[in-house]
Amino acid sequence: MSLTAADLDVLRGLTDPIQLSEVEDIYLPLSRLLRLFYEASAGLRETVGGFLGERIRPVPFIIAVAGSVAVGKSTTARVLRALISQWPQQPRTDLVTTDSFLYPNEVLQQRGLTSRKGFPESYDRRALLRFVQQVRAGAAEVTAPVYSHLAYDIVPGERQSVRRPDILILEGINVLQPARSGALTLADFFDFSIYVDARTDHIEQWFLGRLHALRATAFTDPKSPFRNLAQVSRADVDAFGIDIWKTINEVNLVENIQPTRARATLVLYKDADHSVTRVRLRRF
Repeated sequence: MSLTAADLDVLRGLTDPIQLSEVEDIYLPLSRLLRLFYEASAGLRETVGGFLGERIRPVPFIIAVAGSVAVGKSTTARVLRALISQWPQQPRTDLVTTDSFLYPNEVLQQRGLTSRKGFPESYDRRALLRFVQQVRAGAAEVTAPVYSHLAYDIVPGERQSVRRPDILILEGINVLQPARSGALTLADFFDFSIYVDARTDHIEQWFLGRLHALRATAFTDPKSPFRNLAQVSRADVDAFGIDIWKTINEVNLVENIQPTRARATLVLYKDADHSVTRVRLRRF
């Protein structure tokens, strides 16, 4: 374990109380497991290349991190990226979030999807699939849009570049969604997938806690579309958050996100205090 408390402060989400002890007990062994998969994929490539009598070019190893809004999947992805960067191979690792493939707010409004933001239909799924396909195929450079959580929208003209990484971590609520019958889906390109899980009522409390934290930070920025929440009472913020949770986030969780849990290679179960108390690994 080479991560320090200062390192973890940078990686930790706004209201995620993850501690170094949990990183050492849970995420460091998970990093070692991922390394085994990574090395095995390279060995399989060499074996198949030997069988075919040709050299097979390395392709990026793709890890998916899924789970509800506010469950802590972004912290999980960032911690894993930091640990992976310290492997002996020092693989070049990129982290991309599927928020970057949300339709811009203007498009959502035109399509009547403003209240469905975060649901599968609010994403440009073709562009997201094309992005992953191109990365997997070893394209010299692939770009993705950039999403601003401050502006709550896609940033016009900005792109994130991905240049032949050894490992790509793709994080988002929709990464394990199944495709229509006979069609390709993102999961077809994943080497390992992680679902971060918790009880729905616990996630709701974490969502409200994050909302209050944002009320004291990002929502005070004049550019924030939620700046009015910085001026109202805590009770008003709670009422707003509960409404958003019950009508949007919880519905999306139950209908679209939780059903994908069984597709994950590994599930991290969190308790009320955000700590991982159980890990389920699919047998092979």
